[in-house]
Amino acid sequence: MAKKKQTVEEIIYAPIEEQPICETLEKNYMPYAMSVIVSRAIPEIDGLKPSHRKLLYTMYKMGLLGGKLTKSANVVGQTMKLNPHGDSAIYETMVRLTTGNETLLHPLVESKGNFGKQYSRDMAYAASRYTEVRLDSICQEFFGDIHKNTVPFVDNYDGEMKEPVLLPVAFPNILVNPNQGIAVGMASNICSFNLREVCEATILRMKDPKADLLEVMPAPDFPLGAEILYNPEQMREIYNTGRGSFKMRAKYHYDAKNHCIEITEIPYSTTCEAIIGKIMELIKANKLREISDARDETGLEGFRITIDIKRGTDPDALMLKLFKMTPLEDSFSCNFNILIDNVPKVMGVAEILDEWVKFRSKCLKNSLKYDIDRKSEKLHLLTGLKKILLDIDKAISIIRHTEREDDVVPNLMHGFELDRIQAEYVAEIKLRYLNREYILNRTNEIEKLLEEIDELQKILDSERELKKLIIKQLTAIAKKYGKDRRTTLATGEEIEEYHEDDYIEDYPVTVFVTRDGYFKKVTAISLRSTTNEHKLKEGDAVVQEMEAMNKQEVLFFTNQSTVYKARLSDFPDGKVSAMGEYIPGVLGFEENEKLLYTVITSDYKGLMLFSFENGKMAKVELSGYATKTNRRKLINAYSDKVPVCDIRFLAEDREIVAFADNRKVLSLNTDKIPLKTTKSTQGVQVMKLTKKGAKMVRVQFSEESGIENIKYYQTKNIPAVGSFLKKEDSSEQQMSLFEE
Repeated sequence: MAKKKQTVEEIIYAPIEEQPICETLEKNYMPYAMSVIVSRAIPEIDGLKPSHRKLLYTMYKMGLLGGKLTKSANVVGQTMKLNPHGDSAIYETMVRLTTGNETLLHPLVESKGNFGKQYSRDMAYAASRYTEVRLDSICQEFFGDIHKNTVPFVDNYDGEMKEPVLLPVAFPNILVNPNQGIAVGMASNICSFNLREVCEATILRMKDPKADLLEVMPAPDFPLGAEILYNPEQMREIYNTGRGSFKMRAKYHYDAKNHCIEITEIPYSTTCEAIIGKIMELIKANKLREISDARDETGLEGFRITIDIKRGTDPDALMLKLFKMTPLEDSFSCNFNILIDNVPKVMGVAEILDEWVKFRSKCLKNSLKYDIDRKSEKLHLLTGLKKILLDIDKAISIIRHTEREDDVVPNLMHGFELDRIQAEYVAEIKLRYLNREYILNRTNEIEKLLEEIDELQKILDSERELKKLIIKQLTAIAKKYGKDRRTTLATGEEIEEYHEDDYIEDYPVTVFVTRDGYFKKVTAISLRSTTNEHKLKEGDAVVQEMEAMNKQEVLFFTNQSTVYKARLSDFPDGKVSAMGEYIPGVLGFEENEKLLYTVITSDYKGLMLFSFENGKMAKVELSGYATKTNRRKLINAYSDKVPVCDIRFLAEDREIVAFADNRKVLSLNTDKIPLKTTKSTQGVQVMKLTKKGAKMVRVQFSEESGIENIKYYQTKNIPAVGSFLKKEDSSEQQMSLFEE
């Protein structure tokens, strides 16, 4: 019976079949994740990802190792037989391997045409139909003896071809050419090292496993050059664990004639567009007033960024500032994650070299076995041929007197005690070769073959001999392809740091803060020369006036239990007659966030007193708001459980007066309030609020309170209820406070 066809409505509103999330992840997601890890993103011990390997092997099979250049489109098309991805993905893989792109210390593909640049984000490479490629000569070390079963081969995706699982690379390419990859739940980021140093380090490791590799391979080396801020202990940690980071700086020189700085080498992890973009952003923000223009002048002569500087600017001091504020100084994060037998593993440099030596030894063993087998087969044939030498006429007679062709081989086997392979070989010899000279020449090879087989077997059976062979090959490769280090190392006193305080002019200023959050920084000269009154927004008023120095830091406490930090030098010098800087806009306050109190400090000495409507007070050290990093915003600056009614800075403990809205007043010295270490604490109960609904509304220093008989309201112990405000101590300000 035919199954009834479902309607659209039935399909849409059909009940959803529940499936356990763990089962879904295991069946659907895990295979995908493993495929990305094993077959796409993480490099293997030969230093290649599958996409690289498929491309290079295709070019090798096309005869492009030592052959003529061919259009990139041809290579891309042929690679699709092994790599079932789009042509653009394959071509992009090729671009990174070319000499023109300058991504690798030792490019694997020789190129002709525009392949873009690694140091440029916007310089696009030409289409594959316009560019030409062939394998670089160093690829001889990638495919040497690949025909000798050095590495296993597997079927391609459709079973029509064979491809190598790995390439028998004759040097640790995994450390020579950089590789990056992002898989599922893991990533890999391997920096490049100098080929000559890598070969020396490998040889040293093989000879002495306890040797210090930093002695021969002190740090990474990059194709763009630049300079590493070298810290031996930091680098040793990376070598040991495979994780860590180091800083790099651009190289420059000052052109006094044109009054400009020329950047000639930049860190590998950045681009010229990122650098110029950041410089222009800082110029617009008035943070780089020494620079008039920055542009990319890269041309046929090589990479160059030119920065025009204003007269009187110290170029070296400016570069220190640029290192601090732009990607001209950048970090490279290392994550030496490599696939070993299809298992991702984060390894240090020594462990990587050990794995490579193990891999290379296996390749050489396979090659030696292949040679021994071929030579043994040849020896076997020549041994049979030697028996013919004893009686050539007998061999000819056997062949002549054999009636059937199929009986020739059996008769030779019987007549000379040969096996079938030897007899087949003798039977196939041409008549012209059945002379004594030919046979003697061939049989003389037997002794030579025996010696060669014996020599190969000795190497195969001895790990020591195998290591000697690897060392010999590495020495030859280092001599043939080795280049001088491009990335230099800066150590100790050579590393100068930019300290902003050294370049900030320090002078006295007066700071005014208004109730609505406006901020004015006025110099002493400007303040003395002005006769104008403060320009304020309607209904606004100055609530704080502070004497300070331009180098000091300023803290802005808000109603959302947050403190914002800045430097006074970040704010322009203003005038009394100007409105000033609107702090919520400058510092990016949240919606409905308001400025409550401002503190200026240079050493973070002193105390902060927070008073809450429930009568509690919290006293904490101002040093709790100091940070080593340039953090601009600190949350949980004080407790947000109860509304705060007053915030004030105390240089030291002093007398204060607290007012409640039930006309109660309490006077005390802040030394009675215990110091707390946690900023977000509510502190201790200071004022008892006996009347239901009463709350503390104001706190003042005793000399500001307007109360003459302050002793009447003082208490020896806290908490205390306080005393009712006397008529003679009442002021208009206090009366209006209670009426509110």
